[in-house]
Amino acid sequence: MGQTITEKIFSEHVGREVKAGEIIECNIDMVIGNDITTPISIKAFEDSGIPKLANPDGFSIVMDHFIPAKDIASANQAKISRDFAYKHDLKHFFDEKDMGIEHALLPEKGLVLPGDVIIGADSHTCTHGALGAFATGMGSTDLSYAMITGGNWFKVPEAIKVVFSGKPGKHIYGKDLILEVIRLIGVDGALYRTLEFTGDTIAHLNMSDRFSLCNMAIEAGAKNGIVAVDDITREFLADKPLAREPKEFYSDDDATYIQTLHIDVASLEPVIAYPHLPSNGKPVSKAVADNLELDQVFIGSCTNGRIEDLRMAAKILDGKRVARKTRLIITPATQKISLQAQKEGLVEIFINAGAVFSNPTCGACLGGYMGILGSGERCVATTNRNFIGRMGDRSSEIYLANSAVAAASAIAGKIVDPR
Repeated sequence: MGQTITEKIFSEHVGREVKAGEIIECNIDMVIGNDITTPISIKAFEDSGIPKLANPDGFSIVMDHFIPAKDIASANQAKISRDFAYKHDLKHFFDEKDMGIEHALLPEKGLVLPGDVIIGADSHTCTHGALGAFATGMGSTDLSYAMITGGNWFKVPEAIKVVFSGKPGKHIYGKDLILEVIRLIGVDGALYRTLEFTGDTIAHLNMSDRFSLCNMAIEAGAKNGIVAVDDITREFLADKPLAREPKEFYSDDDATYIQTLHIDVASLEPVIAYPHLPSNGKPVSKAVADNLELDQVFIGSCTNGRIEDLRMAAKILDGKRVARKTRLIITPATQKISLQAQKEGLVEIFINAGAVFSNPTCGACLGGYMGILGSGERCVATTNRNFIGRMGDRSSEIYLANSAVAAASAIAGKIVDPR
């Protein structure tokens, strides 16, 4: 019987053939921490009495949630990670001098690669599956175990094969594809399973779309999301200083899947996830008919804060103004993206349109800072979660959408179809 990509990645790391359902221990290529979750890992690591990291070059800390610090508590939280990074002379420590949202920054740096096993104390670590890697979120104590040993244990997940067919229409992106998957199977439809994204549509998706696709695999309960390496992946990696040699794996024709999901992308409208679950997806035509007026629009996050998102938003916003009663916040995912946006004149377009252009941060996405919603406010966001109270007051509402819908809706002051 054949193997899936995920089974092959684990087999290569363990040194023998493994199958779904097995519990294994294997080495980890990259362990990722951030300013919120790493302090707990650091405490557990230091309590163990172990003096050195098992694999310092395979450990990164990215300061991205509350950086620059929003208050004394977040400053002290960040200090724990900084002190640890300096004490251990961490090679891959990213603070304000080279900041970015972890799931955009590490691929940009060439630190996560095809064939890797990657863990992070952040649920959206599954983003890196877009590169043909196994990537998953784990708890802070799991992170500390990997810091101590260089590995961790896993239950090899069963796989769901998602087959996308057809060429995406105008303003249909990876965000719409994953929102449609979650709409169909629910927030627990892929619990502890692999979502393997396949089909002829994949060739039409750039890496930004693929990162969005895998980023939200966790919103269906998946252990990981993954896309096989192709020429688009290789082109993305070509100009980066790669930390390791990429290893490409492909599922066998006779690999076992517990479910196969077919989605005709050609007939898909932009998908809007209504409050208060990512699975509450509706076609944009429904949102237009509902005449949903907006207090805020947010474009950014590890889901949709890449240069392609900013270019799309700028194209729509160019020469226009944000609606009088609507706020627009745009957050690039990394400093490199920010510089590129400035170089291309995108930032000038955003500011002239009435938007706020911020530093890279996770702040608004998780209701931390830089875009908190007040009582009863409604927001369209390119983020990944719209739970009750996710971005602020518990009575506020979040509608998840792609960057084109978000930009067009900011101008209209209500949700509109950008097509």
